[in-house]
Amino acid sequence: MKNDQQYYMVREDVLSESMQKALEAKSLLDRGKVKTVAEAAEKVGLSRSAFYKYRDGIFPFHTMVKEKIITLSIHLEDRSGALSSLLTVVASQGCNVLTINQTIPLQGRAHITLTIETNMLQGDMKDLLSTLNRMETVERVEVVGTGA
Repeated sequence: MKNDQQYYMVREDVLSESMQKALEAKSLLDRGKVKTVAEAAEKVGLSRSAFYKYRDGIFPFHTMVKEKIITLSIHLEDRSGALSSLLTVVASQGCNVLTINQTIPLQGRAHITLTIETNMLQGDMKDLLSTLNRMETVERVEVVGTGA
């Protein structure tokens, strides 16, 4: 096994059927709906060997960002209180701001790079990103990196 593994984020529809079933089986086990791997594999129509092949290599996005450090790229309108409002929303979701960098606003917009700790995140990362994107002063939010 390589020590310098690379990770990719892919849409669900490009995953093989076996990978999707492995995720479903893992979910059944995690939620206590089944007790054994054999039971989970049978319930989703997957062989145990395929489950074991994929179980340690495929994860739902929300589990990859829990208890992690996430770096967000945010395009923010240059308005009084915009950054403060953004940080208030991030804090209200249970995230801890580790670093913040802001460019000088040009043409009424600033670029923010925000690194947050998400181990106390209430809900999941998808909800946080959706909440931030709905803010009046936020033009765009993207996840640019994750770390341990």
